[in-house]
Amino acid sequence: MIRTLIYIALLALIAFALAWFADQPGTVSVVWGGLRYEMSPVVGLGIILVATFILMVLWSLLRFALRVPTLASIAMRMRKRDKGYTALSQGMIAAGAGDVTAANKAARIAEKTLGNEPLALLLKAQTAQISGDSATAEETFKRMAELPATRLFGLRGLYAEARRRGDDATAFAIAEQAHADAALPWAGQAIIEHRAMSDDWRGALDIVERNFARKTIDRRTAERQRAVLKTGIGMTLTDRAPDEALQMAREAIKLAPDLLPAYVLAGRMLARKNDIRRAAKVLESGWRVLPHPDIAAAYLDLRPGDSSTDRLVRAQALARLAPDHRESRLTVARAAIDARDFALARETMAPLLDGNASRPTARICLLMADLEETEYGQSGRMREWLARAARAPRDPAWVADGVISDTWAPASPVTGRIDAFRWETPAERLHAPEEEPLEPLVAPLDLPGSDAKLIEHAASDAEAVLAESDTPAPVTEAAAPVVLVEPTKLDTKPETPEPEKTKAETKPLSFIAAPDDPGPEPEADKPKKKGWFS
Repeated sequence: MIRTLIYIALLALIAFALAWFADQPGTVSVVWGGLRYEMSPVVGLGIILVATFILMVLWSLLRFALRVPTLASIAMRMRKRDKGYTALSQGMIAAGAGDVTAANKAARIAEKTLGNEPLALLLKAQTAQISGDSATAEETFKRMAELPATRLFGLRGLYAEARRRGDDATAFAIAEQAHADAALPWAGQAIIEHRAMSDDWRGALDIVERNFARKTIDRRTAERQRAVLKTGIGMTLTDRAPDEALQMAREAIKLAPDLLPAYVLAGRMLARKNDIRRAAKVLESGWRVLPHPDIAAAYLDLRPGDSSTDRLVRAQALARLAPDHRESRLTVARAAIDARDFALARETMAPLLDGNASRPTARICLLMADLEETEYGQSGRMREWLARAARAPRDPAWVADGVISDTWAPASPVTGRIDAFRWETPAERLHAPEEEPLEPLVAPLDLPGSDAKLIEHAASDAEAVLAESDTPAPVTEAAAPVVLVEPTKLDTKPETPEPEKTKAETKPLSFIAAPDDPGPEPEADKPKKKGWFS
């Protein structure tokens, strides 16, 4: 509304000015070619306006005539550009669909019409990759790395090509260039993996700190990687700097409460300082997170030189923290065999061999074979268990990128990826006989839901123990062995005196040994029998 009013006001002002100009007296005289022309001011003004308009039209026509070559060149470039972008679009679609011929044709047209256009170079590199032309792909990525707009993309392509041909040194140098130019997550991760492959845990830790400072990784990922790398550093310092190794393990437990190797490292370092009490508490905290054979081994080895009976007592104490877990029973059974308490070993293993339980794994079968051999010597039952172990399901192990390891490591030996090892059951062998699917016997380390509270509680207990004074209690060689708990079995029963039985009077459990079999017979005097499980 206001604009309309302003427009009307301007028209009225112009009309008033023209009317005023027409009312003014006087004439306009023009002398041209010896002739004198006189006219009113209004007519003179009109002639001037018409002449101005004619001159503008003539100038426009002249300018257009002079610009015809330039306009033609612009039109040709526009058609060429449209053709290039059309080829680029078709080439991207063909490359995504795997049509190498169409993609190559479109890439040539795009390169010819668009030149160093980033998308044209990208299409050429992608087409070279899907067609297996690594030389052309690498040459294209080098061209992209030389252009400021596509430098980072070209560096990543060169890094991928170097990794593909196995040139780790070149790949590492390219990743460092990219990491210096910008905060790129892939470059930082590549440097960490390269340093992890060379066991440079401190160097990898420095890169983690830089990545977190640049906000390329979140806090949770940074804390997890710090914990893993600190544990790796501590494992390398166990001999030359045990105090620093203990400190690294303490920090790792605080950062990642579910990192079991950190508990094992802390327990072993405390045991080396003769601080048996704190070492036992730390390992027990880790056992509450997840019963694990590494924790059990460290717990039984807290005091070197202990007798087999003392180790059995310690195994029973640890098993009471998770009495129904498979690992608890295997730990107690192993210690009972070493202590030659065969009855306790068989009683402990009974639930794992029950028909309602999962199929016995290779470790269970080997433990039963060891039990038979230790108690009865070379026998058919021992060989039967060994045969079953050869085709039994696999036990949980440390697995990373298809590599199965008996020990944990901070990074994968194949790719260098940090925190790659997981405690899980490897895939069954392809040639294994068809059996019922084996239920997972061990939960994964990343425990969701209510188990997270258990991990936090165990970690807080371990931190409280590690925060105590580092001064160990004096221990002498002549001191009596420290018994952590009174010896007891997993299933506590009222103690009743039992009459002693001779070896011949003791009968093994029916599901493990054949009835009325006092032991092995000489091979020459006894007939050959089939295995009990044949």
